[in-house]
Amino acid sequence: MKKFLPVLVVLALAAVFATGIEAAGTKPRDIAPRGPFTAEEQHDIALFANAVPSVAYIFTARIAEGALPSADNLQPAGAGSGFVWDSLGHVVTNNHVIEGADAVAVKLDQGDPIPAKVVGRTADYDLAVLKLNEMPKKLRPIPLARSSDLRIGQKVYAIGNPFGLDRTLTTGIISATGRRLPTSRGREIPGVIQIDAAINPGNSGGPLLDSAGRLIGVNTAILSGSGASAGVGFAVPSDVVNRVVPQLIEKGRVPTPGIGILAVPDNVAVRSNLTGVVVAEVSKGSPADKAGLKGIDQRRRRLGDIIVGIDGKKVETFHDLAQALFELGVGTKVTLKVMRDGKTRDVNLTIGDIS
Repeated sequence: MKKFLPVLVVLALAAVFATGIEAAGTKPRDIAPRGPFTAEEQHDIALFANAVPSVAYIFTARIAEGALPSADNLQPAGAGSGFVWDSLGHVVTNNHVIEGADAVAVKLDQGDPIPAKVVGRTADYDLAVLKLNEMPKKLRPIPLARSSDLRIGQKVYAIGNPFGLDRTLTTGIISATGRRLPTSRGREIPGVIQIDAAINPGNSGGPLLDSAGRLIGVNTAILSGSGASAGVGFAVPSDVVNRVVPQLIEKGRVPTPGIGILAVPDNVAVRSNLTGVVVAEVSKGSPADKAGLKGIDQRRRRLGDIIVGIDGKKVETFHDLAQALFELGVGTKVTLKVMRDGKTRDVNLTIGDIS
């Protein structure tokens, strides 16, 4: 038996040692102290804390199909983001967030959702304005910045409610400016901001901020085949927002500057070696009709007018013309440079409202 004692002693010591390790492993570990936040972290934390009271969570509901219109028959339809525009209780979001909704509610940083009504909307700029039915004690309108002087590489911050996860902050940079974003009515939003900050379904309508915490855009769309964030997001620029929102509050709509023509698609014109806006049809009674513009004569297979300039500026595409009309506005008198049968002439007319 004695020759086995060393082995038994070793086994006993091993068991005691293992028990000690196990006992130590069941205790919480000490927390390693950290140093102060970096200057960048402190900035981002403060920016979020200052901005989030101005950010809204938008809920929409629809009446069940075939049901009577009543609050009892409302069903959840979707959600999105928005932000407080002024101290009167106006909240801005995307038009597509509230499109088709029979009821809308807004949840701010504190408190329960507040019923709201739609006071104005426009598909041409994908913007909508809501008015809170009840006024909270403290409303924090979001600070506003110009978007005309943005720079590629500038840092941006997006706050919203992606996938229903409220109070979410993502960061990135401006990847490009001056993008064009098609809308549901076949027009384009001018000057759109492209960003690489992650935005997802539910971010729509939320604010895009600069490093000073000021609104520079409204997060509107992502470029993705799957619908998930692909690192390419788009925001309606604040200069457009600041021009459109007051009109929505005052009139409930935004006039659409136009001259009353239907144009040949740009790609078709290019394939035909034509530069400018090729007029396909002219609406009866429109500014273009009163000025004598002609569309394509389908019976004779002859071109009509091609718009190649407006107020001294070159026009090569329909976007060029639409952008110029947007900047000039309804009621402005303009001079178009028009080609017909190889000859150029000036045509004077007044921009109308074609909405």
